[in-house]
Amino acid sequence: MKKYLAVFTGNTSARERSGWDTLNDADRSAREQKGIAAWGAWVARNQASIVDNGAPLGTTKRTGLNGVTDIKNNLAAYLVVQAETHEAAAKLFEDHPHFTIFPGDAVEIMECLPIPGM
Repeated sequence: MKKYLAVFTGNTSARERSGWDTLNDADRSAREQKGIAAWGAWVARNQASIVDNGAPLGTTKRTGLNGVTDIKNNLAAYLVVQAETHEAAAKLFEDHPHFTIFPGDAVEIMECLPIPGM
């Protein structure tokens, strides 16, 4: 089986589409609880494919020729799965709570390739 990095993304338009910021505290809390339960169910269904549970991602710094700078990007979280094909890995995330309940945008899935010569 191959390994795939799944990166959860978020942006302003997805947040607006979800209506997250217009919810009152009680409705937001209810949606959070629904999302946490749905995410847990997703993990349980896909546990055999999950290699690394990953984590939410914090603020970003970039290090390059010009030194270290603070930047913003759309990366929100990551995890690593295994699957027979790229398509199969991507299908694991169809209807994921990240974008169906929470105000996330999408999940981007890419193969973790071997390092040449190793």
